[in-house]
Amino acid sequence: MGKLDGKIAIITGGASGIGKALSQLFVSEGAKVIAADINEDALKTVSEENENIVGMKLDVSNDEDWKTLVEKVEKDFGKIDILINNAGVTSEKPVNQIDYKDFEFLMKINAYGTLLGMKHVGPAMMKNKQGSIVNLSSVTAQVGMGFNSYTSSKGAVRAMSKAAAVEYGRHGVRVNAVFPGVIETPMTKGLESSAETLNQINALTPLGRLGKPEEVGRAILFLASDDASYIAGAELAIDGGYSAM
Repeated sequence: MGKLDGKIAIITGGASGIGKALSQLFVSEGAKVIAADINEDALKTVSEENENIVGMKLDVSNDEDWKTLVEKVEKDFGKIDILINNAGVTSEKPVNQIDYKDFEFLMKINAYGTLLGMKHVGPAMMKNKQGSIVNLSSVTAQVGMGFNSYTSSKGAVRAMSKAAAVEYGRHGVRVNAVFPGVIETPMTKGLESSAETLNQINALTPLGRLGKPEEVGRAILFLASDDASYIAGAELAIDGGYSAM
């Protein structure tokens, strides 16, 4: 038996990087996965690779897109058991180079997108008095690693996750957050192309290497599953020990 047998899971950004690894892992554990992503080509590919992954286009910052998605998933599958708010964008701009458009873009996708996911999926879960939401924040929300728009947006995810854990927990819905460090994904490919930068990151990480998407996936799988049935409002760092320094 799989840890997610019979579960219906929505994974945003589910067609690439950590999201794709999550989609594949969840399916291997018995779930039916809705990979919600804005990249239609990636959605087509991931859907064709596995019949238990259903690709659906979603702009996470669009209220109507979320409403449409949740209505369709409930109609087609009858329920929603799991939501993984994974979709996100990054920026390396230092604070003295950030303008309002930069800040707005990061907050719109990373923070508001997460808020909308909880806003629309939470009530669907509360109807059934059960469900698990896992939000992806970042190690940058826990330690002083870059004072920029990305840090701000992931800090917002951290705070929202705590608040939602209290509000939704009273209705049987668990909300937790994970805090990945630097993970090998398309988003961090630029870091890997610079030996100097990569060596600096590895030197600052007790485990001495970048993380892998599947390592983040297994931690999220635990929080999403019934193995974590009494865990809500938790913060789990997946950063090779970086935040312990």
